[in-house]
Amino acid sequence: MSVTPDDVRRIARLARIAAPEDRLEELAGELNGILQWIEQLNEVDIEGVEPMASAVDAKLPLREDEVTDGNKRDEILMNAPRSEEGFFVVPKVVE
Repeated sequence: MSVTPDDVRRIARLARIAAPEDRLEELAGELNGILQWIEQLNEVDIEGVEPMASAVDAKLPLREDEVTDGNKRDEILMNAPRSEEGFFVVPKVVE
């Protein structure tokens, strides 16, 4: 597959990217290089290779899934402009 300057113009229009006319040839060459690299990747034999999410096979440590309030209510309310009985006080927004 070969990308032409007309293809670059159309792709730029679809992507809403301003592509100057004097750079269309250069951009077509760059896109052709990228497509050639992808074609090289298609030649790699991956028979028997398991898909992986990371290059490093590491297990993440898991913690118990417990609901807590953090026990920091007083520390958090210290940042509030106003609080009463352990709650934030905010202006009334609905009349």
